[in-house]
Amino acid sequence: MLFLEKPAEPVEEKPSEGSVNRDAVLARVSTEKKEALIRAWEESEKSKAANKAEQKICSIIAWENSKKADIEAELKKIEEALDKKKAKYVEKMKNKIALLHKTAEEKRANTEAKRGEDLLKAEETAAKCRATGAVPKKGWFSS
Repeated sequence: MLFLEKPAEPVEEKPSEGSVNRDAVLARVSTEKKEALIRAWEESEKSKAANKAEQKICSIIAWENSKKADIEAELKKIEEALDKKKAKYVEKMKNKIALLHKTAEEKRANTEAKRGEDLLKAEETAAKCRATGAVPKKGWFSS
């Protein structure tokens, strides 16, 4: 802060003391008027700066919210696509399991049928051997 001192004016005798007092009062009033104008201007500028900053901050918040909403919408879209893809793969895997089960059932049925045929063939061969008195050609007892 700068302090300015008024230079001391040489004291001259003036014809009237009222005139000197009046000049001092007018100077003081003029100075106070200038100070009031400066304070008003300063407050106005501060208010403008605060309003401008507040408006800019509101604009930034609106921009952020808009971008955030866009990103959240994109995320939801991606999640829906992934859920759809997951459901598709789950169904595909269930179909594979069903096909595997069907194939296993067919193999079990074929094996059971083959076993039945082999048992029947063994019984028929044993009956034939008993009837003819011959020993089976294949197996443990053949030499």
